[in-house]
Amino acid sequence: MLAVATTEFADHGFSGARVDEIAARTRTTKRMIYYYFGSKRGLYLAVLEHAYAGIRALEAELEVDHLDPARAMRALAELTFDHHESHPDFIRLVTIENIHRAEHLRQSEVLPGLAAPAVDVLGGILERGRAAGLFRADVDAVDVHMVISAFCIFRTANRHTFQAVFDRDLLDPDRRAHYRRMVGDLVVEYLTAHVGRV
Repeated sequence: MLAVATTEFADHGFSGARVDEIAARTRTTKRMIYYYFGSKRGLYLAVLEHAYAGIRALEAELEVDHLDPARAMRALAELTFDHHESHPDFIRLVTIENIHRAEHLRQSEVLPGLAAPAVDVLGGILERGRAAGLFRADVDAVDVHMVISAFCIFRTANRHTFQAVFDRDLLDPDRRAHYRRMVGDLVVEYLTAHVGRV
């Protein structure tokens, strides 16, 4: 049910999505959906939580302790790149929720835990990189998460307008390896810039 609801909300937004359509496509009833989720808003919130939980679970499972800090940071950036490319509905949901100023997500009881996996993994890599004298000290895990997310979300969310203006498809398979390497380069070069210099 959440998969069908995710597609419906991603395609039509919160206001345009129809619970009747979700019920029909899942061979259930609107009454049953409301029984489990309370309302359309409750279903939408469950979809958002499920979408965020997906990427957070991948981040929490990422094993990078055996990698040097720069390679570990690249692995995390590449994981985000791969996830966002393969989950365009996640990107659309994030965009829609930003249009609503995160009013639904702010009501989530699991919201406090949604950031922990990303921050924990990034924080550990940053600590190791700083201890080795490789990474700058004036950024935190949220800064790095923002840089990675900005690149990866832009690539999917702005694909059509970017192509219309610049005649370049950001999801062109022939450019995929280039962009995947680019996000890693951006993050690692930023973290190593000015290290050891006054």
